[in-house]
Amino acid sequence: MTAATRPRTRTVPREDGGGLAARLARSAQAAVGAPPGPEDVRAWLDERTRASKFSVERIPFTALDGWSFDPRTGDLGHRSGKFFTVHGLHVIHADGPFPAWQQPIINQPEVGILGILAKEFDGVLHFLMQAKMEPGNPNLLQLSPTVQATRSNYTKVHRGADVKYLEHFTRPASGRILADALQSEHGSWFLHKSNRNMVVETDGEVPLHDDFCWLTLGQINALLGESGVINMDARTVLSCLPVAGAPYALHSDTELLSWFTSERARHDIRAERIPLRETSGWVQGDHSVDHEDGRYFRVVAVAVEAGNREVSRWSQPLFEPVGRGVTAFLTREIDGVRHVLAHARVEGGFLDTVELGPTVQCTPENYAQLHGGERPPYLDLVLAAGPDRIRYEAVHSEEGGRFLHAESRYLLVDADDTDAPLDPPAGYRWVTPGQLTSLVRHGHYVNVQARTLLACLNATADRP
Repeated sequence: MTAATRPRTRTVPREDGGGLAARLARSAQAAVGAPPGPEDVRAWLDERTRASKFSVERIPFTALDGWSFDPRTGDLGHRSGKFFTVHGLHVIHADGPFPAWQQPIINQPEVGILGILAKEFDGVLHFLMQAKMEPGNPNLLQLSPTVQATRSNYTKVHRGADVKYLEHFTRPASGRILADALQSEHGSWFLHKSNRNMVVETDGEVPLHDDFCWLTLGQINALLGESGVINMDARTVLSCLPVAGAPYALHSDTELLSWFTSERARHDIRAERIPLRETSGWVQGDHSVDHEDGRYFRVVAVAVEAGNREVSRWSQPLFEPVGRGVTAFLTREIDGVRHVLAHARVEGGFLDTVELGPTVQCTPENYAQLHGGERPPYLDLVLAAGPDRIRYEAVHSEEGGRFLHAESRYLLVDADDTDAPLDPPAGYRWVTPGQLTSLVRHGHYVNVQARTLLACLNATADRP
């Protein structure tokens, strides 16, 4: 049978063609975007801030509209039964440094959509970003994905306006899917929370609404080097882009997956929902639910006004951490290939026990009373790092829709064999950014903090 007479098949190549990695690299090299993007993104953000009225006011729990504590369990929820509920969690981790603890946790079983729309202008990929206000952001307005919406929001439980550009992600077959994966959120504060992280390319006409702009990956990467500009939801979606990585690594992909599987198998952890009022060590007041030691975080209430949101006024609970976090990867070149030291991290809210996290992920104030080996591994090394070792540093906020002024100092810190040998302690493994990128294609392998650092790694990949 000749090629001309062979029947047509419905199979396609397993790997997408089209030179996507090269197109992303070209976009990353474009420091200036084509019209209709703004020439000065910071000036555009300032203008969008002035264009709407924003305010966030702390209020007592009794002033919440539509939210209340259940008289039986003490759980804090919305009268619709939607959005989210704050209840208690009892975690038992028999082989961990803290064998058991109880805490408030956010239960939001809905899968939200975090989606960035992509389109070529003058042969260069651009990404549609939104200037979005979130009540928990210290500076309120940050660059977010094109669509950042919970199911309750985009099904309009709040009876507000439609979510703009939503159809590109609920019906993505009309475009080309560049990335699509279910990813976790903060396992310390969310119970089994997942969002669909998507990048979809379109060839069609896209109307440009207020508060949206087209940026190249180069422009976005430059903004990732600044504090408080690119929000958490945008960072996690950007980490899902299939950036090309080095073909060599200290450990093969099969060895890495085997080690990760063994880490998941060896941890015996149980997490059980409990009533918020029975959560040991936590005290409810008129304005907050606090830990009795004044550490970790607190649950608070706010009233919000935002002129550019689907709903212009609302009130809600937020989690407010006590202290600024430190989130860092130690980095090394091994045979000329950049590696980072990942930690197989256990968090009570993870869906599958363990995810790969940064080398260091904690709030130092929570460990101030501990000394020596009781402190998190590598924390003191990161805190003592001088400017000559810091490859990247910025302060980024966490999810501003649920957390109030939650910020972490994100770092990439160069290490050597004395500080961080190639054979690290149990629970740690050297991996390349390319290996992390491969794992991010699948859900619940890489935690949200490590995904932020991966986006920052990719943004600084060309630096010496």
